[in-house]
Amino acid sequence: MEGDGSNSLVTIKNIERELICPACKELFTHPLILPCQHSICHKCVKELLLMLDDSFNDVGSDNSNQSSPRLRLPSPSMDKIDRISRPGWKRNSLTPRTTTFPCPGCEHDVDLGERGINGLFRNFTLETIVERYRQAARAATAIMCDLCKPPPQESTKSCMDCSASYCNECFKIYHPWGTVKAQHEYVGPTTNFRPKILMCPEHETERINMYCELCKRPVCHLCKLGGNHSNHRVTTMSSAYKTLKEKLSKDIDYLIGKESQVKSQISELNLLMKETECNGERAKEEAITHFEKLFEILEERKSSVLKAIDASKKLRLDKFQTQMEEYQGLLENNGLVGYAQEVLKETDQSCFVQTAKQLHLRIQKATESLKSFRPAAQTSFEDYVVNTSKQTELLGELSFFSSGIDVPEINEEQSKVYNNALINWHHPEKDKADSYVLEYRKINRDEEMLSWNEIEVCGTSKVISDLESNCNYAFRVRAYKGSICSPCSRELILHTPPAPVFSFLFDEKCGYNNEHLLLNLKRDHVESRAGFNLLLAAERIQVGYYTSLDYIIGDVGITKGKHFWAFRVEPYSYLVKVGVASSDKLQEWLRTPRDTVSPRYEQDSGHDSGSEDTCFDSSQPFTLVTIGMKKFFIPKSPTSSNEPENRVLPMPTSIGVFLDYDKGKVGFYDMDHMKCLYERQVDCSHTMYPAFALMGSGGIQLEEPITAKYLEYQETM
Repeated sequence: MEGDGSNSLVTIKNIERELICPACKELFTHPLILPCQHSICHKCVKELLLMLDDSFNDVGSDNSNQSSPRLRLPSPSMDKIDRISRPGWKRNSLTPRTTTFPCPGCEHDVDLGERGINGLFRNFTLETIVERYRQAARAATAIMCDLCKPPPQESTKSCMDCSASYCNECFKIYHPWGTVKAQHEYVGPTTNFRPKILMCPEHETERINMYCELCKRPVCHLCKLGGNHSNHRVTTMSSAYKTLKEKLSKDIDYLIGKESQVKSQISELNLLMKETECNGERAKEEAITHFEKLFEILEERKSSVLKAIDASKKLRLDKFQTQMEEYQGLLENNGLVGYAQEVLKETDQSCFVQTAKQLHLRIQKATESLKSFRPAAQTSFEDYVVNTSKQTELLGELSFFSSGIDVPEINEEQSKVYNNALINWHHPEKDKADSYVLEYRKINRDEEMLSWNEIEVCGTSKVISDLESNCNYAFRVRAYKGSICSPCSRELILHTPPAPVFSFLFDEKCGYNNEHLLLNLKRDHVESRAGFNLLLAAERIQVGYYTSLDYIIGDVGITKGKHFWAFRVEPYSYLVKVGVASSDKLQEWLRTPRDTVSPRYEQDSGHDSGSEDTCFDSSQPFTLVTIGMKKFFIPKSPTSSNEPENRVLPMPTSIGVFLDYDKGKVGFYDMDHMKCLYERQVDCSHTMYPAFALMGSGGIQLEEPITAKYLEYQETM
């Protein structure tokens, strides 16, 4: 029995970590169970509520801290704590207005509701365990009798009904034999007194007798009948006790059975900690070595640069000194002039001529230099300014070595965004990478960066869906081999279309001329072969003749909302018109044969008929722009320059059309940069259809929506 007692003491002492309040970091005192099932001291809950309440009253106060309850602020005054300790307290101007605070254990917001602290259960089980731990910790410290006259005697038992400890004599006095008090329940000496019956916090006169399976908390019968748990599934307390005790016992038995495995993993963790410590120190030493090498290189370069500057400075100063001495020689009685004056004193003609010839040349040279004064050297050291911008940038990007994994690079040409985003990247050492992590995030209009979203990818491409319309997104990728990670690639910025993508195919029935147009089986590509029949009938043509526009429309109409679609015009196309048209306008266009009609007099036929000029100011039921010969032609406008060079743009690789039906507006976009090239009002009083027209040779390919199948097709290609 003694051995069992010592083992229990050891067990109690080993669980101290579970008995620490997450808020005050001390042993629990009257712990309460929060809705998130974590426990916290009664006093700590009150302090947290009062702190948050004070932070609302004084936002700028240095003592306000809503997000970190672990940072203890000065304790509130006792009168404030007492206000919220009284039974039935309610929120008013004198009590805390805040009943929501972050749980110190899980950091999730906890709402105490209208009853506040009074709505929480007291964790008597945890409180009992804490008391046993305290007794085990102090061991020899005795609990004294509460009723003895000084000096008090050591207590021998505690009465759970009286919530007091007694020595033998006092217990007999206050619990006389044959009275009601003699029937009180007594235990060994303790300071932890708990009620015999657990009462409901919501209904203080009702005892707990049921368990709510939805809320995971005990309730009374009034809670079930008309309270917050009326529609919840409940079970009897005995059933909940049996079920939870069986589960807990089973889980404990499992953990005890795995004790050897746990010890083995603890040993492994100890080894990993030691290895981490050694590897960390080694990494620090290597980093210091690399930086010292950089310092040596910088010192060497600094020394050589300073020497070069000093050498140049000395050379220039020497030149200036020599030049200054020469000019000083031009002064009277100095240098050259003084010497010449002495030569003039020579009376012997032969000797004079012999010396004067050379002297005269020197005098002439000095005279010329005096007339055109030029410094012997430059004072500026512009050529000796050290340019460190590139090195500074490289040093700023200095990071850890990726242990041989190259940085993947996103392929901008193969990456695009339409209904979804398709991101392709290239990795020089593809076989060496186990996987990749593609990161993306939205960039707000004020350039605010949101947090990165991560997707693990096994290949080198990924389709990302659920992106918001008309937004900028940044994409980057990094490679993984085991636990080793490469640096992130350079970011790619893509702009999503201004509206959801509108899906349709070419209509093979309405107005489709199969003699002039060739439609593929998928109905997403049309090609014009107009002109072949004309060549066959050329022998009958004696006068000027024009071919006409052949129209083809989408098979789905638009009656509301915002829509966007894209397509590619084949580079060899002679003349193509694209845009939108209403149902009644299309009926007008497709009602009469067009083989022999001269387009010169047909409105918006594609030739310069003047229709765009006459109709621009008024909203019309169609808008078509002209594309051809690798050019994009912006229609004439009275508000913009009508010079040809300002109206003709290079044809984009892919062209998008944005229709806002409700506002009556249509825009044409360069899909490569998601840039609006042309925009105008359009009459949307009828159903609107995507409209296309071709003249001569040409072709149009609808942009294929980006899906997972699209990605598989791209990879096979």
